[in-house]
Amino acid sequence: MQQTTTADRRHRIATDSTASALHNALVELRIGRGAEVIVPSFGPTAPADAVRLAGAIPVFADIDERTFCLDPDAVAACITPRTAAILPVDVFGHPAPLARLGELADRCSLAIVEGGATSEDAGAVARRRAHARFLDSALTGVVVPYAEPGVRHLYHQYTVRVPGNGRPDRDAFARALAVRGVKAAVSVPVPVHRMAAHRSGVDLPRTELVAADTLSLPVHSGLTQRELTHVANACNALGGLL
Repeated sequence: MQQTTTADRRHRIATDSTASALHNALVELRIGRGAEVIVPSFGPTAPADAVRLAGAIPVFADIDERTFCLDPDAVAACITPRTAAILPVDVFGHPAPLARLGELADRCSLAIVEGGATSEDAGAVARRRAHARFLDSALTGVVVPYAEPGVRHLYHQYTVRVPGNGRPDRDAFARALAVRGVKAAVSVPVPVHRMAAHRSGVDLPRTELVAADTLSLPVHSGLTQRELTHVANACNALGGLL
């Protein structure tokens, strides 16, 4: 029989990425009242919600402003004697840096809890990747999504950064796209650490910066080449700055 290492026993993959599933994974690890769990603020509320459901305390760490995922160095700076686990998430389809976070967890005797992957049609993923490759090459004036070398980005969302003065320019850019018939979305309008249920005075400059200037463009698998070209042309006509 294959033995399970301590590190394996301390790594839980939830059935999905909902707060309920993540909470169950924390309960299995006996992480509860008084413990701290490091979570991202840029993204869904489910990780922080799950930690509070378990009776533990969510501690927000800053992100890598290129991938939008937790920055392992920022996570390391958040570790205290009360830290019990790290709860990373994939962001917009870019995988969290689990190798580096796992090494950190092993060194500090922490658990890793991650959300389970959702089953997807391989044809749909391939189409999104093809759409993303086109937009990467066609867009000017915005910062296109970054993927770490060797990473297979799923592009659940194609999230660009709009240069300029943060939120005012990003919002104006989105309005101008709407006039041109392009529906763009602000995926993270408010970082989790500034929401009423999880308000924290922690300083997360990269999270704040990215929340202020990111905009998700259409990339779903049903788009036609004509529609993609229109998205690129509409963005390029604005020049990135308004």
